[in-house]
Amino acid sequence: MVGSPHEGLHRICQKDPASFTRTLQHVLHIPIPEPREFEVLNADLTEIEPVERRVDTLLRAETDEGAYLLVIESQGARDDDKRSSWAYYLSYLYAKYRWEPVLIVLTQSRSTARWAARPIRLGFPGWHSLTVRPLVLSPENVPLITDEEEARRDPFLAAFSAMTHGKGPGAAAILRPLAAALETTDTDSAGMLAQFVESCLVDAQAKQIWKELMMPVHYFFRHEVAEQVREQGRNEGRAEMILRILEWRGITVPDSVRNRVEACSDLDQIEVWAQRAVHATQAEDLFRD
Repeated sequence: MVGSPHEGLHRICQKDPASFTRTLQHVLHIPIPEPREFEVLNADLTEIEPVERRVDTLLRAETDEGAYLLVIESQGARDDDKRSSWAYYLSYLYAKYRWEPVLIVLTQSRSTARWAARPIRLGFPGWHSLTVRPLVLSPENVPLITDEEEARRDPFLAAFSAMTHGKGPGAAAILRPLAAALETTDTDSAGMLAQFVESCLVDAQAKQIWKELMMPVHYFFRHEVAEQVREQGRNEGRAEMILRILEWRGITVPDSVRNRVEACSDLDQIEVWAQRAVHATQAEDLFRD
């Protein structure tokens, strides 16, 4: 005997699914395809074994209209399995947080961009229970920024330019202006952008170039003593940064070392000294090969 209206409804659907489908067609006037056969599947959606599903970057944004989630994915090539994953990501995040999720796909390939931009439609033809419409950033709609002054005017746009255009041997011409722009960007934003670019670069050669460009300031962005420098709100040049690193590590800086560092205008030499400052045991180690 059926114990409740809720259970009764499901029993009817399972006992005669063909009649249930015809009822939907008649009442809702939806062009549901005529089924040839039915199979009742297990309705338990609990996952017994944990399956790792991880988005590249997940951000929460607060607005006057409320909070929403930015789900950011880097995509190197077409991957049809990813389309089902994207639908899962958005459904799961909405169920977990009750905030509207927005999917953004970054790609360096124009053909991948066109593939990623296609809506993901789940349901009947002409009536979709769930539609996922990714927002795609690619070389087709993100401007190419290779000028240092232009990168300084808008470091965030320059970062997206690097992530969508930066690949292969030519990546250096795009990544170097961004690296220079981050030197004059406030420390918190610069550190966030540096890590964001590193995580979203798909091309292996570009990723290596970026790591090398960021190596002199890697310590400043991420080391715990650098947090104290951030709190002072200072936006210092690389030469001053070298001296700060030595001082925060408890290393005495003689005037002779200070004067030599401050007088240097060779950026390549300053980068070498910045790398040595992280591991030096005394200030003079900066100048030892």
